[in-house]
Amino acid sequence: MWSVFLIIFAAFQWGLAGGLASWLMQSGWSADVMAFWRVLIGLAAMLVWMLSRWRHMALRGTSLVLLGWSALAGVGIAGNFSFYFMSIDQGSIAVAVTLMYTAPAMVFLVSFITGIERPTVPKGLVIVVVMVGIALLTGLHRAELETVTLLGLISGLLSGVSYALFLFSFKMAGRQGSTALVLVLALSSATMVMLPFVDLDLARQVPGSNQVWLFLLFGLLGAGLSFYCYFAGLRWTLPSTAAIVAMVEPVTATTFGWVILNQRLESTGIVGMAMILAAVTGLSVVRSR
Repeated sequence: MWSVFLIIFAAFQWGLAGGLASWLMQSGWSADVMAFWRVLIGLAAMLVWMLSRWRHMALRGTSLVLLGWSALAGVGIAGNFSFYFMSIDQGSIAVAVTLMYTAPAMVFLVSFITGIERPTVPKGLVIVVVMVGIALLTGLHRAELETVTLLGLISGLLSGVSYALFLFSFKMAGRQGSTALVLVLALSSATMVMLPFVDLDLARQVPGSNQVWLFLLFGLLGAGLSFYCYFAGLRWTLPSTAAIVAMVEPVTATTFGWVILNQRLESTGIVGMAMILAAVTGLSVVRSR
């Protein structure tokens, strides 16, 4: 049960990071710069954590298997962040969020094909309920779909594929090394993948800006402590369960926007939030028995 709580806590932090991202975007920061600093600050946090505990950590020989899975997880992180923002730019946030959260269905299918777990009707129903809840929460039914480009649709789906990729890769890498070590390797890989696509002139302005503290909080919540909690929980949780439970993230992000940013919350959004929370809670209770 503690593993599920860790994943929920991680999703809660991701939701707060999403709210901070909205704040930073309103201030004129580009998506690529935000994503880059999110990864870089998360990497710095994990390096500090490792250095502070190196005497107590069992740093076994770094195998090629560990390096390979960690690097692949980094590609997944970079792809998820980049394609998600691209989908928003080429369409709408409602479509982007909904498409990204097709990931649990992808994870469920891959887990079944690879024999990691057996498909169950309750878990399939939970995925459907949560997907409908997210569509209501994001206002997909009100989105002007004619403004969504083909690139926006493809990017949204690729963000979901990338999400599934880093989830499976972390699961495999976690069998070879500690959570902190895997995260350092994965976030290093993500940083290198994203570096060629970042506006470096704008990125260099972050440390000297009066919003640097927001970036620090964004990185710590979005890729530091949150990733550590998520993948510590993932060690003892099936991939599909972890993916479903983490879908409480948009609930936190929406609540942040409503309370802090004074964003409007429709009645359909409240229904969507209730559906997501009820489905995730039901899955957690069933799993704990």
